[in-house]
Amino acid sequence: MDVKTALAGQRIELPSWAFGNSGTRFKVFAQRGVPRTPHEKIADAATVHRFTGVAPTVALHIPWDRVADYAELTKHAADLGVGIGAINANVFQDDDYVLGSVCAPDPRVRRKAVDHLLECVDIMDATGSRDLKLWFADGTNYPGQDSIRERQDRLAEALAEVYRRLGDHQRILLEYKLFEPAFYTMDVPDWGTAFAHCLELGPRAQVVVDTGHHAPGTNIEFIVAVLLRAGRLGGFDLNSRFYADDDLMAGAADPFQLFRIVHEVVSAGALASDVALMLDQCHNVEPKIPGQIRSVMNVQEATAKALLVDSEALAAAQRAGDVLGANAVLMDAYNTDVRPLLAEVREEMGLHPDPMRAYAASGYGERIAAERVGGRQAGWGA
Repeated sequence: MDVKTALAGQRIELPSWAFGNSGTRFKVFAQRGVPRTPHEKIADAATVHRFTGVAPTVALHIPWDRVADYAELTKHAADLGVGIGAINANVFQDDDYVLGSVCAPDPRVRRKAVDHLLECVDIMDATGSRDLKLWFADGTNYPGQDSIRERQDRLAEALAEVYRRLGDHQRILLEYKLFEPAFYTMDVPDWGTAFAHCLELGPRAQVVVDTGHHAPGTNIEFIVAVLLRAGRLGGFDLNSRFYADDDLMAGAADPFQLFRIVHEVVSAGALASDVALMLDQCHNVEPKIPGQIRSVMNVQEATAKALLVDSEALAAAQRAGDVLGANAVLMDAYNTDVRPLLAEVREEMGLHPDPMRAYAASGYGERIAAERVGGRQAGWGA
């Protein structure tokens, strides 16, 4: 595929929660102009798409984005030029889930959690969404707190019930996280556990790789390659972290890692496949819409570099056992300044070559800060 065509056709999904207030465990910081409703979140996401041209869908998080009429919300999004993407379940922000949700020892709590997941499938039906994204905060803090094996049985039972409810075009995307909020065991701690459950469920259950959910030094591109080979990579939650969380902008902490990951996707011919590229991050101190625009641009730059890898030269060096030559092929692509190329692509798409500058000049940020006064801003915590 032509590099420019591939870049113009790239699709990066935005998270609705990135536009709400967020912060640390200690404080959530409010910003002016933050959306108060899911409709305003979608308007902000549509603004990111208007300046980047490659972010046509926005993921919802339930109950954060719960509305009375999802068909109307879907129409609202379409009127603004975007669509509803993945539906994300929330089974971690309720007092009942203190000891877990679908893995909790109390059957009443497990039933409540599964009913919420089934509600999310209903919302998928109403919005036309393909993907149900599941992340479970379930786990234990102390040895002996609960049976590790029985918790896996409870997880499998819950996933199976939800899987049976899916429509033919719908998927479960199962996320994992090494630790936090549980510190002894997480019930879905790694890609292998997620992969095993997805294999048991069936072909419409796939793994989500959150780039911030691994131990330091983990070779994430290896995981990506294995899941691609098995046909079980459903998508990414793209973000960065320096130490132990994952809410920084994609490509901010280690742009070379992002390039290596995208290279695996490109080399497998999966860039234009059903592998979903989704942002999953919060903007705690930086302005939210520019933060999303910059994140999209970071993913675009990593993709452009991956597309510039000379695959024939790389394969030849690999076959010849030319270690340094093969590495040089990758490094040549990574060290290429692709910003002029992306500026050309945007201009050919009828966009401003610099989305950040175009957004700043648009006055949108100032306008929403003036208009969104009163009411309760979207966000989490206090």
